[in-house]
Amino acid sequence: MSHLNESHLQFFDSMGVKTHQGHEQLLEYGHDETEDFVFPPELVVLPSTAEEVADIVRYCYQNDIPVTPAGARTGLSGGCLPLHGGVLLSMEKFNRILHIDTDNLQVTTEPGVITEVLQQAVKELGLFYPPDPASKGSCFIGGNVSENSGGPKAVKYGVTKDYVLNLQVVLPTGEIIWTGANVLKNATGYNLTQLMVGSEGTLGIITKIVLKLLPHPTHDVLFLVPFFDARTACEAVPAIFKAGIIPSGMEFMERDALLWAKAFTGDQAVPLADNHQAHLLIELDGFDHEQLMREAEQLFAVLEAFETDEILFADSAAQKEALWNLRRKVGEAVKTQSVYKEEDTVVPRYQLPNLLTHVKKVGERYGFKSVCYGHAGDGNLHVNIIRGDLNEEQWTHELPKAITEIFEEVVRLGGTLSGEHGIGYVQKPYMPLAFPEVTLQLMREIKRVFDPKGILNPGKIF
Repeated sequence: MSHLNESHLQFFDSMGVKTHQGHEQLLEYGHDETEDFVFPPELVVLPSTAEEVADIVRYCYQNDIPVTPAGARTGLSGGCLPLHGGVLLSMEKFNRILHIDTDNLQVTTEPGVITEVLQQAVKELGLFYPPDPASKGSCFIGGNVSENSGGPKAVKYGVTKDYVLNLQVVLPTGEIIWTGANVLKNATGYNLTQLMVGSEGTLGIITKIVLKLLPHPTHDVLFLVPFFDARTACEAVPAIFKAGIIPSGMEFMERDALLWAKAFTGDQAVPLADNHQAHLLIELDGFDHEQLMREAEQLFAVLEAFETDEILFADSAAQKEALWNLRRKVGEAVKTQSVYKEEDTVVPRYQLPNLLTHVKKVGERYGFKSVCYGHAGDGNLHVNIIRGDLNEEQWTHELPKAITEIFEEVVRLGGTLSGEHGIGYVQKPYMPLAFPEVTLQLMREIKRVFDPKGILNPGKIF
C-alpha cells in the first residue's frame, strides 16, 4: 500500500533535507541484519537537526504516513524494518559528539555517533563508556539506547540504561522535549528517560543523548578457558561469582561458535583441541595490577573444581584483541554458514546450564542444529538456529513451535525473551509467553498516549 503521493514528495523536497528515492537505495535501507528480511520504504529522509525531525514527523502525523526511525541498521530483531512502507527517517547525519564534561563525567552526543568512536573519544580523556555490543564498530549509540544494548562489559558495568541520564526526544506529534535532567539522582515525576530506553523507536525519536561516564580502568587481564563439556562451562559461571569475583567480561562459546569464528577470521593461533566442547573468555579489570593478579589466582582456584584444559593467558594487547575479535565475529561467522534465526534468551545465570541442555534437546526433537554463545555472566545465551537442510515446511511452520518451547522453558527458569536485541518484528509473536494480557495492554496504552495514530515504527513489539 502506497502512503506517499506527489504532493507529499513535493513537501519533502521543499524542506531542503536530503532524501533517497532510487530503487537500489530503498532496498538498501529496507533491511538490517535480521535474517534475510527486506521491507523497502517509499522514501528515505536524512535530517540533521531536531527541528527538521520535528517538521518531518509532524507532517507525517497530520497525513497518516508511517515513519520508521533507523540508525546504522545493525539490529537483529527487525526493529528498524519499515514494514508498512512510508518514510524511513535515517539518523546518520546526527553524528557529532557535542560535549565531553570531564568535571561531571558526562558526555552529550547525537544518536548517529558510532559507539566505538564515542568510546575512543572519551578514553582519550581517561574516561570510560562501558556498554560494548559486538557491532560497536558500526552500530550507532542511538540504536543502542533504543534497544537497551548490552555486550560483554555488562556483567560488571551494566547495560545502556545504566548510563543514560537525559534524552532530547521528538514526539510523534512533532513536539521536542527533554525527558529528565543531567543529574545522577532524579525522583521528579515519572521516569520518562528510562521509558524511552529500550522502546525501539515506537514512542519518540531520540535526537540528543546525555550519558554517564566512569574513570577508565588502567589494567586488564584476559583468559580463554577450554572445557571438555559445555554444561560444565556453564556451571563454572555462578561458582566464580559466589567466590566474590566480578569479571569485566565473561563470555561463553560452544565448540562450533569458536570453530566457525576461527574459519571466518582466518585466525588459527587460538588452540582448539578435538575434545574442547566449550570455552569461557574471562576478563578482569581494575586500577591495581597486583590486585588483578590476586583475583586471577582466586579465579584459577575456583576453576580447579571443574574439568578444564590448559588455560590460555593473553599476554599482549594484540593477543587480547585477537581473542575479543573472535568472540565478536561469531554472529557474522554463523551468518556465512547458513540462513539462521537468533534467539536472544536470558535467564538467571545459575540456570544457564539447564537452558543450554533444553535448547539441545529441542533441537534433537525438531531436527535442527544450534550454535550457542553469549554473555554467560549475565545468563544471556544467544541461540543461533541453523536452517541447514530444513525444508520450507519445517523452517516456516515447525520451527516456531520449537522456538515457543525454548521460550516457555526460558520463562519457567525465571528468564525472558530478550536480553539485549529487543523484540522488534521477529519476536513479537512470543510476547504473550513473557507477559499476561493485562501487562501487554498497559504497554499498548503507553504507546497510544505517545502516538495516538500509531504512525511511529508501526508493527513492532505488539
